[in-house]
Amino acid sequence: MQPTPERTSREAPVRKLAPEKGGPAAALRHAAFRRVWLASILSNFGLLINGVGAAWAMTELSGKPEDVALVQTALMLPFMLFALPAGAISDTYDKRKVGLITLVFAFGTSVLLTGVAAVGGLTPTLLLFLCFLNGVGNATFGPAWQSSVSEQVPRADLPPAVALNSISYNIARSFGPAVGGVIVAAAGAVAAFGVTALCYLPIMLAFLLWRRKPETPRLPPERVGAAVMSGLRYVLHSPPARAVIIRSILIGLTGASISSLMPLLARDVMGGAAVTYGILLGSFGIGAVLGAFIMPWLRRFPPELHVGGSTALLACAILLLSLARVQWVAIPILLFAGMCWMQPLTQFNIAMQTQAPRWVTGRSLAAFQASMAGGLAVGAWIWGQIAEAFGTSEAIALSGLAMLCIVPLGMKLRFASIEGSSGDRDAPLSEPEVNLALTGRSGPIIVEMEYRVDTDRAREFYDLMLEVGRFRRRNGASQWTLARDIAEAECWIERFVCVTWHDYLRQRERMTAGDDILFQRALAITQNTRIDRIRRFLERPTGSVRWRPDSPDPGLQLPFNS
Repeated sequence: MQPTPERTSREAPVRKLAPEKGGPAAALRHAAFRRVWLASILSNFGLLINGVGAAWAMTELSGKPEDVALVQTALMLPFMLFALPAGAISDTYDKRKVGLITLVFAFGTSVLLTGVAAVGGLTPTLLLFLCFLNGVGNATFGPAWQSSVSEQVPRADLPPAVALNSISYNIARSFGPAVGGVIVAAAGAVAAFGVTALCYLPIMLAFLLWRRKPETPRLPPERVGAAVMSGLRYVLHSPPARAVIIRSILIGLTGASISSLMPLLARDVMGGAAVTYGILLGSFGIGAVLGAFIMPWLRRFPPELHVGGSTALLACAILLLSLARVQWVAIPILLFAGMCWMQPLTQFNIAMQTQAPRWVTGRSLAAFQASMAGGLAVGAWIWGQIAEAFGTSEAIALSGLAMLCIVPLGMKLRFASIEGSSGDRDAPLSEPEVNLALTGRSGPIIVEMEYRVDTDRAREFYDLMLEVGRFRRRNGASQWTLARDIAEAECWIERFVCVTWHDYLRQRERMTAGDDILFQRALAITQNTRIDRIRRFLERPTGSVRWRPDSPDPGLQLPFNS
């Protein structure tokens, strides 16, 4: 059989994202994104009002620091548990339909919470359970919403669109807690829960009005379980994505004291009420909005200086907050803390959305969301326990010290800048030659590629092929190996396995422009600047040699194991 050559075009320059034009508002010229974004502000208002109502309701029901902190855990834990499956669903199915279904669920849980509170049936345990259910709805909606941005705006406007989504939440956080505090003070937690339910309606309408252009995939969608594993495999074999995940967990873990202990800071340390709590949270949110607007200027600095510096300044602000005893001292500290908080999280979000290929965008965002939420959920529990044992101010101070300790890790866990090459290749790979009766579930598929490399360039070729192996595994291959003929030193064999034929075809489709450029660099080192031979095998090929009486070539009559 003649070898099937892959595309061997010479190395092309990395295609970079177009620079942001017109600042963060550039994406608002697209109607679908504009409607969803405006509606998201109201829905985020609802989330913040719900958080204020739930935290204050727990303060009145129990008053124990660990119980109050557990409200934050109940709201954030679903993001850690369900975000990745939700990301797999959003990558596999229609994002618009997924978003609508999850919004209806979240709306229903808010209505249920309002009804139970209205009849006086809330207990600490029931409040936490209903907050958890509401968090499940929001966690499953998040990946569909955020990954849909790439379908609502062109790629050049993606970074400002991502920044606008962050601004949407922080605009709500600027005023939502204060509004929530006023609502709770004037009408009680029941009113806050009811307003939360109403705030879901605009975003549901915006998704209904979005006329998504459906794409006809060449291959059937993955099953959800397989899609989750594909997302995990991508993150595992993508060092920049791993860096974002780990650093998000650490920032959430160490910074969770701000939101989880704020009710106790307002009531026990400053002697305030629900309005004080709302004002403090609002100050933090206003700072985050200001941080979003100064971000284009701050991004002129090297990424690590920007992220590491803002993290260190945030740690200092948390330490200062632990010393505050009146709200007028705490307000400017929280304004500054909000500006600093916005920097690393938005940078990480942009990096994940622009670096991840489209096939895994939802799962990448979900992994980032889950890591951040998991850090916040676990951190809220930890700082609540410490506050119970040593005091609220002391717990906040310890969290600031812990955040200072994680800053040096940025030198080891670097994330990629947004100038990536995760777009499609200039041309598809050639179709593999097939002379067996394969189905999508046929497999495993074994692929062997033979290269010839001059011995004086062996080390250079080896180093590049290690990178090739990384993107092969990231895109779906397993058991990747690179071997050298001990009798013929110029001969190298690359070998990898895909579980099924469809998995192999997906693995080929997932190769990005950046992957292609890297592979072309490796091919340029070979003697013939191409793959010398490709062989594809079906392991245990019983299903492809079944005998039929009417077959023109009955072949061997082997037993078939279904």
